[in-house]
Amino acid sequence: MAHETGAKHLLAYSDSQLVVKQVEGTYEAKKESMIQYLQQIADLKTKFHHFQIIQIPREENAKADSLSKLASSLEDCRTRHITIHYLPEARTPLAVQPITTEEDWRTPIIKWIEEGLLPENRWEAARLKTRATRFIIQEHILYKKSYTHHLLRCLSTEEGIHILQEIHSGCYEAHTGTRILANKALRAGYFWPTMKQDAIRLVSKCERCQKHSSLIHQPAEPLTTMLSPCPFIQWGMDIVGPFPLATGQRKFLLVAIDYFTKWVEVEPLARVTEGEVMKFIWKNIVCHFEIPREIISDNGRQFQGRRIQEWCQGLHIRTTPRGSTGETPFSLVYGTEAIIPAELGIPSHRVMNFSEECNENLLREKSGSYRGIKGKAFLRIQRYKNIMINSYNKRVKSRSFQVGDLVLRRVDALKPTGKLDPTWEGPYKVTSVIGKGAYELEDPEGRPLPRPWNVHNLKKYFA
Repeated sequence: MAHETGAKHLLAYSDSQLVVKQVEGTYEAKKESMIQYLQQIADLKTKFHHFQIIQIPREENAKADSLSKLASSLEDCRTRHITIHYLPEARTPLAVQPITTEEDWRTPIIKWIEEGLLPENRWEAARLKTRATRFIIQEHILYKKSYTHHLLRCLSTEEGIHILQEIHSGCYEAHTGTRILANKALRAGYFWPTMKQDAIRLVSKCERCQKHSSLIHQPAEPLTTMLSPCPFIQWGMDIVGPFPLATGQRKFLLVAIDYFTKWVEVEPLARVTEGEVMKFIWKNIVCHFEIPREIISDNGRQFQGRRIQEWCQGLHIRTTPRGSTGETPFSLVYGTEAIIPAELGIPSHRVMNFSEECNENLLREKSGSYRGIKGKAFLRIQRYKNIMINSYNKRVKSRSFQVGDLVLRRVDALKPTGKLDPTWEGPYKVTSVIGKGAYELEDPEGRPLPRPWNVHNLKKYFA
């Protein structure tokens, strides 16, 4: 109105603190309709040289109140002039979702019992007659006869879901499972055909039930094996501990293993830093053999961007044959069996009859067949891994996600939890599918998580 009259400076008054603060920008509007009104006010403000809105007490805003009540206070409206403006479309357009209502499942039964009306299809009519024998109407309410001759009140699907919500997460918050939830509603004297399916959907979408649900132990992805073609090409490394303090405040073990020979080396450390890891690799792996082609580790800070190898030293050497190779790690590395410490305490026959010259000749003879031993060991590794893959993949229950899916993450994947603590946390949003069960996630604020997460630690979140 002020703009149409040619006003250039506008001073507005309102007794609503909320409206004044939202127009000034002090308060934030959350409702969609209010946001659109504020947008229109912002557009109108640009048409004036100066605009100001001031909050005044309610008693000082009597004129505006009287003007707003004028239409309802007039008794004789015959002398009034009413101007009708036709708007081809709404000024604040809103998306309207169409609502479709399904026919109440009780309606055909009630019509048959009270009015004798049947569906036109003869098969549906015969089915309805048979089904209606288990129902009666008392005081205009439909009841179903249970097998114990109790009457169960028949509810619509909407009423049934409300009953399930009260039982599941009402004032007592039982948060029972789907089967117990449906049975409780049945024992309480209610019935509707989809009560079990509705209970399943309700429990699956309950946030507290999802976060306290049991961990998933079935593998979600087929087993991915790593095969090394020859010794000392591929290594794996990890940190074990903390253990009780030993000499020198040592409480961690830095462990490395070769994927082909299964040879292990362990070194105790007081603290595992990046420098200690590199010193371990150089002293025990690089100086003894050669720089490995690949080192596999977890996402620990000490391993990020570092090559790692492992070797066994001293009494920690394993001489027990491995099922995957059929040979001991020592024999695959040196071409012969090692002398164990027990043979030094109580000498065995080969120790008592040891000849350095004869031993040197035997080592030369075995060196020619060393490649054949490694080839047979490689074939045994392949066979062993195939057996392991077949056994593992029998238990796989596929579980995958797409970009944009909401997921929950295992809480104990980062830290130990108590018995009553939630087992899952989130929800998080999947932002990238890396492959082989690995996903990139972000939190509800849009901040990406620091590293990829395996599907074993994730499960789908139902909103």
